Amino acid sequence: MRFSVDQYQQVVRPVAVDDLDLDHAFAERRLAEPVLRCLRYMHDVELHTVCYLRDLLVTSAHRDPEITTFLTMWVYEEYWHGGALARVLRAHGEQAGRPRIERVRRSRRIAEAVAPLKHMLGSAIAGPSMAAVHMTWGAINEWTTQAGYARLAAKADHPALTELLRRIMKQEGRHIDFYASQAAARLTGDGRARRLTRFALRKAWRPVGSDVMPAEEVDHLVGFLFGDDEGRVMLERIDRRIDRLPGLADLRLVSGAADRRAA
Repeated sequence: MRFSVDQYQQVVRPVAVDDLDLDHAFAERRLAEPVLRCLRYMHDVELHTVCYLRDLLVTSAHRDPEITTFLTMWVYEEYWHGGALARVLRAHGEQAGRPRIERVRRSRRIAEAVAPLKHMLGSAIAGPSMAAVHMTWGAINEWTTQAGYARLAAKADHPALTELLRRIMKQEGRHIDFYASQAAARLTGDGRARRLTRFALRKAWRPVGSDVMPAEEVDHLVGFLFGDDEGRVMLERIDRRIDRLPGLADLRLVSGAADRRAA
């Protein structure tokens, strides 16, 4: 089923948090440190989403009005996901939001300056097929992000956090619908797009946030959320979804990435 950007426009909004009374909920029962460590990671990555938007808009994808319309609303919702997670961190007495993100970005000044140039060059070489790479990459990132939230809710077993993450995951589900439908459409009947996308994923895809967060934080998140049997089942389910996209069978992309992190 084709994703309707017009319908999506009608439901875009910040994730609701005010009715959850997060300060009181976490004052009564704090989250364990391994859970907070994952939340810091997710907070930083959600608030870094605007940089992904920047990198995408310097490619030929900016000429597609459906993509740019969606991305405008997508980055808005992602920003508020980061804001909601910031509320949880602040309830634990931690720095969050803009002050924390400014510190993260200062440490990546050179990388942030170079990234748009790399994407611009890649788009110039790949041409229109680059949009298929970005849409497929986005679908995989959204699948793994939603899975990460589901696993964190299960691990933390905290009613307030579970409800907050449920609301975030509902919005992430709409993001998945867009990216996955775009990926399937752009890969279908385009051999060059399939070959380029498969090559890019095999050579460069890493867990969401790997290019922003320190390696030890990536290892913690992947191991804590996906290192047990339930986590492995979820990763294998995502791999099967990737298998169903045209030209991408048998990559074993996310399970393989988790295995390498655990090695």
